[in-house]
Amino acid sequence: MRASRLVALLLLLQSRGQLTAAELGVELEVSERTIHRDVEALAAAGVPIYAERGPYGGIRLVDGYRTRLTGMTAGEAEALFLAGVPGPAAELGLGTVVAAARLKVLAALPPELRTRASRLVERFHLDAVGWYHASEPVPCLAAVSEAVWESQRVSVEYRRDRVVTRVIDPLGLVLKAGVWYVVASVDGQVRTYRVSRIERVEPTGERFERPAGFDLAGYWTESTAAYERETPRTLVTAHVRADRLGRLRDVVGNRIVDEADELPEPDRPGWRAFRLSLD
Repeated sequence: MRASRLVALLLLLQSRGQLTAAELGVELEVSERTIHRDVEALAAAGVPIYAERGPYGGIRLVDGYRTRLTGMTAGEAEALFLAGVPGPAAELGLGTVVAAARLKVLAALPPELRTRASRLVERFHLDAVGWYHASEPVPCLAAVSEAVWESQRVSVEYRRDRVVTRVIDPLGLVLKAGVWYVVASVDGQVRTYRVSRIERVEPTGERFERPAGFDLAGYWTESTAAYERETPRTLVTAHVRADRLGRLRDVVGNRIVDEADELPEPDRPGWRAFRLSLD
């Protein structure tokens, strides 16, 4: 356990630079005293690590001390971080493993690739949970993606029941079950637009500043939860043979079946009835 903590401590310092003992303790879930003991152990083992005292001090590695990955291109680094989907990994009990792996790669990347990988995580989030939606054509996706990447303010024609024009600051793209959404700031408010409904994208020639501390993944999680809470529900009674209950779960999902009220089926032996709440 301590060996893995020492490695994690080194990787944190490689990827983030100077950190205080308190900050390292929070990251590694140990006390500041334990951090100081770990630093002493690393120094005794020959690792060029030292602590600076004072209000602006902290623990750091000697400049230039790092392990680098060689031969990795910028595109490969971006693809690697885009592939790290946290939701399914957490459901499989691998959330901490994925986080540790990404930390190791980030610490080993040269500074220029590390910056690009960090920008990618800020601007793109993949939500892999299925909602039974088929993929749809998105002819303006490339233009929207470029605007997200370059922090370009753009004017878009957006279709609902009619086509309207909006000037947006695109903060990020989210892929949800084959459907692309762009999260954008409009008049100081963060809104979500379906990319397939964007019929035209026109750069305004202006750049925008991203809101400080904006968390794309966190915003998406909160907004989808609010949407599900506010979506009108319909009560449906489903009659299913007991040996086909698994098929019902495949169609509507385990959560909906688990939360359903089971009704009596006195006249149909081998059958079960459920009152389901559907969107």
